Amino acid sequence: MVEQRNQPWSDSVERPGRIIAVSDNPISRAMTAIAAATDRTVTVLADDDAADPSPAAWLAAHPLVEDDAVVLCDHDTPDAESMLRTALAGSAGYVAVLGSRRRAADLFARLAGTLDQATLARLHSPAGLDIGGKGAGDIALSLIAEIVATANGRSGGSMRS
Repeated sequence: MVEQRNQPWSDSVERPGRIIAVSDNPISRAMTAIAAATDRTVTVLADDDAADPSPAAWLAAHPLVEDDAVVLCDHDTPDAESMLRTALAGSAGYVAVLGSRRRAADLFARLAGTLDQATLARLHSPAGLDIGGKGAGDIALSLIAEIVATANGRSGGSMRS
């Protein structure tokens, strides 16, 4: 008789939500590859002036649900604040923008004039878990890890803690 061992994973995982990444760049491309391992799909929206539809229009036309995530992969994305307001007005469970702590503080200060504290608390910026990586793949890994942690109601801290 073969002994059955308990596996540390489950084969009965619900289908995770979508990830919408704004800006086609090395980080969003790495996110697409890494997210595939978590059964998540990434839709990459161009952020240039010729984009049809614009990312803000796409977000307005495709309502997001609680399982979905929106990540602005470039803090210099044109009309970033409008996109963030659109994403935060919806039900997305994770809304984030990349950038330094200083840029994040400036962004929160600008948004505080138009958004309430509960809405602002949903914004992840700087985005990702603090794993110390600087390359596009490391940044993408930290983003996907934070998205998964948030979706599971976890902090993303060490399992040893």
